[in-house]
Amino acid sequence: MEFNAFKMDGLGNDFVIIDQRYKDIKLTKDQIVKICDRKFIGCDQLIFIKKNIKIDADLEFYNSDGSKPGACGNGTRCVAYFLSKENGKKEIEVYTSSGNLKSKIFEKNLVETEIGVPKTKWNEIPLSKEMNTKNLNIKILDKNKNEFIGGTAVNVGNPHIIFFVNDIENYNIKEIGPEIEKDSLFPEKCNVTLAEKINDNLFKVKVWERGAGLTKACGTAACATAFAANINGLTKSKTDIEFALGNLSIFIDEKNSIHMKGPVSEIKEINVKL
Repeated sequence: MEFNAFKMDGLGNDFVIIDQRYKDIKLTKDQIVKICDRKFIGCDQLIFIKKNIKIDADLEFYNSDGSKPGACGNGTRCVAYFLSKENGKKEIEVYTSSGNLKSKIFEKNLVETEIGVPKTKWNEIPLSKEMNTKNLNIKILDKNKNEFIGGTAVNVGNPHIIFFVNDIENYNIKEIGPEIEKDSLFPEKCNVTLAEKINDNLFKVKVWERGAGLTKACGTAACATAFAANINGLTKSKTDIEFALGNLSIFIDEKNSIHMKGPVSEIKEINVKL
């Protein structure tokens, strides 16, 4: 099998995009995993663009292990830019498993996507038992084996837990992430974020994504961190989330809907041979 696809990223969070609107390209789970493997092509997630006669497109996401995430913020922003380049529109609407998502395209490759109103009830995260989602009282250890107890759970299309710690460099996300991702408290697994408050308008984060592992950036994690910080009194309605390669700006509107704005890369066409 041979076909053309596209490569894009949002702050290093990278995607292989396959356009199924004009050519029926069907892949098995093993083929998806192979494409995502960095020894082959490599990406954090694979995205299928499908036809939708009412709005711009349907999107279907796959993690690098072949599983499906509920939402992908940076992936949605990348595809919005891709579709805007194609049709010239500055406002793009797509359907995902989390519902319809609207994006606005600005100059300098900036794209803003409205992710929607987050869920915070224990059975909406979901958790395996009823708990206070604002503080799950989960214990993690820093590199010196000191305990930190906390964790706020938020669902922004997929489940997230955020730990607000004093210094994210003092924690090993590669150890903490997979352990909590697969904890029995999270029946659908979860994304794990370590967040450090720099000031009222800036948080520095590291993210472990369920099904993808350590990623350079994660749009829904940025949204979840900003919302968790807001309900914990650490920030107001606007804040920036800092990743290794840049920032995402998050705004929570009067309806509690989360908006995410940041840069995306240009579009690179690639050839895939399976």
